[in-house]
Order: sequence, then structure tokens, then C-alpha cells
Amino acid sequence: MTISPPDWSLYRSFLAVLREGSLSAAGRLLGMSQPTLGRHIAALEDALGHRLFTRSPDGLIPTSAAEALRPKAEAVAAAANALLRAASGLPGDDVGTIRITASEIIAAEVIAPIISDLQCRHPGIVVELLVTNRLQDLLRRDADIAIRMSPPQQDALLAKRIGEVDLGLFAAPKYLLRRRSPRTVEDLIDSHAIVSFDTPVPYTRTFQLEGKLMTRDHFSFRTDSDTGQFAAIRAGCGIGVCHGPLARREGLTPILPEVFAPKVGMWLCMHEDQKTVPQCRLVFNCLADGLKVYVNS
Repeated sequence: MTISPPDWSLYRSFLAVLREGSLSAAGRLLGMSQPTLGRHIAALEDALGHRLFTRSPDGLIPTSAAEALRPKAEAVAAAANALLRAASGLPGDDVGTIRITASEIIAAEVIAPIISDLQCRHPGIVVELLVTNRLQDLLRRDADIAIRMSPPQQDALLAKRIGEVDLGLFAAPKYLLRRRSPRTVEDLIDSHAIVSFDTPVPYTRTFQLEGKLMTRDHFSFRTDSDTGQFAAIRAGCGIGVCHGPLARREGLTPILPEVFAPKVGMWLCMHEDQKTVPQCRLVFNCLADGLKVYVNS
């Protein structure tokens, strides 16, 4: 039997489902609807004559056929990405589409003014913004440029350290009108509303003040959304952790800065192949300048 070669988009969908473990997560990664992804997987299974995934309570489990196909599909993806990177460098220094990935809070509160200024000066640049707190793989071309709050681990990435963002506990003035500012950690924990995460995450393990562990039960407003937390703090729902530059911009009041004042690094990354692509270099440099202003504000 002769098998017609499946379209590359089917393999792209296949790899996304392999990596993400579900149609919904793969759809968010690719910007594609779940039904479309389902049709892609079904079409690829029909073309190859093999079942590729089985359903389980934890998501989609790859079959042995899918695992056997994985290295070949990844090789095709690598070749396609190399072709895209080469094509990105064709004439037209300030015309093209650049895909940026950033965390939720950076995407919502920091990126837009920088991109607005860029596109005013270079209207031919189209920006796609992938908003996720997960690290996207630039080697697989999940994005062209990434803003990360941890140093990159991949050797093939060009990374520029922007600086350090100070974090702290902050409250809105309207909240402090109702309750005086806490003077001790015990006062904060025992007498104040705290805004933080709903689901335990690695960051919350560091949320200890003078040896006092703060757990989910201490939080009166819980959400796993960074922007949701920031909105709640700004609205006066309670005291919570946020970026110092954002807090100062919104006129929030620092709480116990002598006790809790960590800093996190910020890096701007792109694939080393992209440094010769004019459009990518243009956006990279613009982001670097804008983000430096942010971390120093």
C-alpha cells in the first residue's frame, strides 16, 4: 500500500500533543482550536495506519507507534525551523512577523508600551505575543524571542541579561486606610488579608518570613494568575508580592521591606541563528532598551 505523505502541519500538531500531553494544552501552544488539533491527529493516524494516542485520566498517552515516530518528526521540525530562520532573513529589515513569549505579568503590564513604540517607528513589524509562565523552547521555534526570569540553559541561545527586578510585599493605600500597616511578621500573618497563589508552586516555598511559613490557609485571596494577584492587590483586597517597578507605578505601599526584598534576574533570549536576521535583531534591541527602563524604574 502506498501512503501519501501527510502535510507538515499534521506533524507539527502531533509534536505539540506529544510535548504537552493534551489537545487543550497543545492548542494553547500553537494558537489552534482543540477540534482542529483533534482532526489533525485523526488525519495523521489515518494516513499512517496507526493509533498514536490513547486517552487516560491524565491526558493523552503516546502509543509505541507515536514514540517510534517522535525522533523522525523532531528531525523534520528542526529542518523546517532552520528553513524558517533562513527565510526570516530575506530583504526587508523592518518588515516581518516576530513571535515573543513572556510571562503573564510581563506580557500584561510591561510589553505593550514597548511594542507600541516599536510599531509606531516600524509599522511593518507584526508581533505575536505568546503569554505563558512556562518556558517555551526557542530551539523548536515556539517563539523567536523570549523574556525569562531565569537564566537560559540551552547553549544555542543568545541571551542578554537585562538586570534584576526587585520584588516585595505591597498594599494599596485604600487597604491601609482600613487596617494599619503591619509592623511585624506575626502581625502580618495573624491580622491581615494576604493575596497569593491557590495551587502550591515552587515560589511559595520561599515565601517564609523570619522563619514563619505562610501556607495556602493564610491567603484570603487566592489565584494562580499573576495578573489576577496584581489586580487584587491594586484593588485593596490585601497584601501580596509583586514587582517593585509595577508597585511604584501604581502608588502601592511597601510592607516590611526590611524582611522581604528578594530580587530576580531578567534575561532576553533568542536563537543564535536569529542574530543575523534584521527584523529579529531590531525587535530584540527594542525590547532590551525598554526592559532596562522597566527594571531600573
